[in-house]
Amino acid sequence: MRVKKKLLGIAGVALCSMLVLGACGNSSDEGTGEKKEVAINHDSQFPIIKEGEELTLNIMAPGVGLAEWEDMPTLQDYQEKTGIKLTYTTPPSADFSTKLNLAFASGDLPDIVYGAGSQALTASMEIDYGSQGILLPLEEYITPEIMPNLYALTQEDPSILKSITTPDGHIYSLPMISRNATSIWWQGPMWYNGTWLDNLGVSELPKTTDELQELLTRFKNEDPNGNGQADEIPLTDVDMNSTRVWLMAAFGLRTRGIQVDDDVVSYTPTSENYKAFLEYMNTLYDEGLLDKEVYGQSDEQKKAKGENNQLGLFADYFSFFTTGRSEEEAMNDPMFQPVTSEWAPEAKIPGSPRISRGTFALTNVNPSPEASMRWVDYFYSEEGSKYIEQGPEGFLWEYQENADGEKVRVYADGIDTNNTEDERGKITPAYGLTTPNLVIDTTGEYHIRKTANEEPDTRFNDWVAKETAEKMEDIAEVPFPLLYLTIEENDKVAATATDLTTYVEQMEAKFITGVEPLDNWDDYVKTIEAMGIDEYVEVYQAAYDRWKAN
Repeated sequence: MRVKKKLLGIAGVALCSMLVLGACGNSSDEGTGEKKEVAINHDSQFPIIKEGEELTLNIMAPGVGLAEWEDMPTLQDYQEKTGIKLTYTTPPSADFSTKLNLAFASGDLPDIVYGAGSQALTASMEIDYGSQGILLPLEEYITPEIMPNLYALTQEDPSILKSITTPDGHIYSLPMISRNATSIWWQGPMWYNGTWLDNLGVSELPKTTDELQELLTRFKNEDPNGNGQADEIPLTDVDMNSTRVWLMAAFGLRTRGIQVDDDVVSYTPTSENYKAFLEYMNTLYDEGLLDKEVYGQSDEQKKAKGENNQLGLFADYFSFFTTGRSEEEAMNDPMFQPVTSEWAPEAKIPGSPRISRGTFALTNVNPSPEASMRWVDYFYSEEGSKYIEQGPEGFLWEYQENADGEKVRVYADGIDTNNTEDERGKITPAYGLTTPNLVIDTTGEYHIRKTANEEPDTRFNDWVAKETAEKMEDIAEVPFPLLYLTIEENDKVAATATDLTTYVEQMEAKFITGVEPLDNWDDYVKTIEAMGIDEYVEVYQAAYDRWKAN
């Protein structure tokens, strides 16, 4: 219960036949996996291998179904740039985890695992298969000579290497590194209904939990949607999945789980701060300020209420996803201003580590690890990031001259400008996946326009970036660093983690809705203690200490 700082500030896989898996690298007629020396070009970015050399690499990745990878113009063009031929094994993303596990179990491995993400290529899999020599260590290739772009990023931000290095000192997968304007978001924000604020004459957003409660009360009682009916829902969510994050922060908590403060790890659901959060949310629920259907309603049901102008404060990636309004109208829906309380007099919110792991790994059948690492490094540059996101000229976009004689990017002929994301998903693999690249905002020459003389309308994105900078950037802190547990540590906490999550989720709903009175708090804490929470925290403390010392 270490988080409390009241008034003092922020205190196995089954074997399966190779026929079930289908062809990966070794089973292809063009089979890779035979080790050979390939002459690498270090004089320029492209080509990667010297003239006269031949290299084929097989990539295994989740398929999203919009196009076959061999038909994607970006990958076709990149083969020409690099001189490296590619073949693909792309089971549907829904089946990818199973197929990847079968590949490891059967030994029918690709050369490269691409876009898996940490849900499919888990931390424990990296450590396990890395220790067996099935996944190759990658750290020796992250050098100015082989990977100048990724190397530069790791020099700018040393936490990148700390977060992708396993306890045995090796790196077995490369990350996605996000540096766009909203990359600090832990998850989608909450938004106020700007029309309601205008109707009530609200000119300043709440900055404390008391002020928030007062505004929610006005939402309930003063008919801000102007229909003469008492149908307003001041605050809503789906199972508290987003609201929890932003309102727990008002009580000094950045996550419902493992958190570190002043190098001390704690489990927040047993803290007095968390109890205070539950008491506050129970009050909102009892007073009709929190949606009575918050537990159990679907996202579609929440959005139906938003489209009916019944919501005052709600969570979504953007407000118009819930309200059905336009982007222009959404700019009148201010982002939630983080609030404080006696438990946390200084505003803090959870911040993203801005790194996603498991996006690129090499197996022991890869014929040229150095060439493979050179292949992916381009995507960690600004130019390469735009290339993998938007593809080469002539497919999603093309250059045209505007009235001033300047070359600008416009959508290519045949592109449905009302459905540009699906069009993009046919051209590049960087769609719907966690991919190994730098993620930055699309600005300047890279902004695609509908016509050459159109001034790109970036008002909404600029507004979101401004709201994020003003309300989140300076107060966002990562609750717990992205790190690895050892195999032994993972074995200690795996079963406990599942039991804890299930129990805490159930009890949160009961406490907030009043099904379980908070008078039973001590019994709740004793139940968690009986699950082995002390050993659980000790494991994460040891892992954190190791990460910090790395």
